[in-house]
Amino acid sequence: MVVWIGVGVVFTPQLINLLVPGFAPESMGLTVYLTRIMFIQVIFMAFSGISMGILNSYKHFTAPAMGSVLYNLGIIVVGLLLSQRFGIAGFSIGVVAGAILNFAVQLPALLRVGLRYRFSFNFRHPGVQRLIKLMLPVLVGLSVAQINLFVNQNLASGLPPGMVAALRTGQRLMQLPIGVFAIAIAVAVFPTLTEYAARKEIREFRRAMSLGIRSIFFVALPATAGLIVLRVPIIRLLLQLGKFTAENTQATAYALLYYSIGIFAYSAIQFLSRVFYALQDTLTPVTVGVLTIILNLVLNFALIKPLAHGGLALAYSLAGIFNMLLLLWILRKKLGSIDGGRISVSFAKSFAASALMGFALYWIAGWTELVLGVGTKGGQLIQVSLSVMIGVVLYSTLSLLFKMEEAELVWGILVKKIRRTGRSG
Repeated sequence: MVVWIGVGVVFTPQLINLLVPGFAPESMGLTVYLTRIMFIQVIFMAFSGISMGILNSYKHFTAPAMGSVLYNLGIIVVGLLLSQRFGIAGFSIGVVAGAILNFAVQLPALLRVGLRYRFSFNFRHPGVQRLIKLMLPVLVGLSVAQINLFVNQNLASGLPPGMVAALRTGQRLMQLPIGVFAIAIAVAVFPTLTEYAARKEIREFRRAMSLGIRSIFFVALPATAGLIVLRVPIIRLLLQLGKFTAENTQATAYALLYYSIGIFAYSAIQFLSRVFYALQDTLTPVTVGVLTIILNLVLNFALIKPLAHGGLALAYSLAGIFNMLLLLWILRKKLGSIDGGRISVSFAKSFAASALMGFALYWIAGWTELVLGVGTKGGQLIQVSLSVMIGVVLYSTLSLLFKMEEAELVWGILVKKIRRTGRSG
């Protein structure tokens, strides 16, 4: 890995030309500099991924989940703190700091489960051979979203300056609820699915799968509504500072609007892929992923002209929805039933509650902007914080009124995280 990182550092200009062929020459020097800084994070993200796998096998989920949160917070907080001195390079350093925090927070948990690392290069070990066999399809499957983003980024490089950055920032904001909530649920339910699959308890497997996907929709749909309504206030609060102007905020918000449409789908894909992995089927997600890449490419060319960089974001979201629906359809064929009726009813309830919450957020955000003003960071913070708090309370109340079973699972996961965090503290 160190060798590949070294190659990447040496050939960074060539990599940038490959990834973003229409990149402005006057920005190349700065881009190469920032990219070389961020290459350091690859080592720590690899360590974090291995640590997460080990801890999940012991049914320890708190530390990996905290690592994901700290990674994103590290980028934002360290980036903001260092940007005054180092400019935009502060955020590249923030990426590295976030990756280090992601790994560091998992180390105490690894030591508690008795990990004692020693060097070994025995590639003929049966476990290593099986790992390689299962890993390759999973690696391809997990690359689908990144390949789609790579295609989007290449096409965006031919648009006016700033659109690549708007797409990248909008996509990172879209990934926040997926990383914090959806992956937490998927990881928490995965060991249960694996146990049921190993014991051939298909009925219980279906029930766990159904509850898991309903819980994903339960958290993803309100996140979609919240980001759509509050996209400008959130971006203005977090990023509109210095050279990041109001025009940059609007361009990023435009991308985030269309990216947000796909949050529920990409959240579900995180879970559904693990459902297939629990069934020892790593090929299906790869096959569906290849079809998704083709569809994303077609949609990109169809939507970029009428919607500009928003069309690329919409293509990404629509491709994700296709991926999710196809995985569900194949899973239904594979299992005979996936409790589709309950999933549909739950989706409708979550959608209705999210829509009502969205209307409330729109009114609250408008009221705070009119009464308190958003000319300062303090006013912007009040607008976003008040809107989010009221939105959470309203959505929680509606979920209780709708008697949604998923609320109990999600709340249980959050309570366990809080308790484990308290004990570890």
